[in-house]
Amino acid sequence: MTEHEAPKKGGRLRTARAVGWAMLGVRKGSDYQKDVESITPLQVVVGGLVAVVALVAGLILIVNWIV
Repeated sequence: MTEHEAPKKGGRLRTARAVGWAMLGVRKGSDYQKDVESITPLQVVVGGLVAVVALVAGLILIVNWIV
């Protein structure tokens, strides 16, 4: 990438994959570097909040289904 090229913005799928791998605590170094270059902090925060809400809602549904 040259100085005049803008970094390519990461999409929803790339953000979701990065957040998912981060929640598991594993990530390859090369993929991490690509994420740092293409995903903005706002995308990570929003993706993380959505993932946490989905996780909590899923756990509540499972508990209600079992009990």
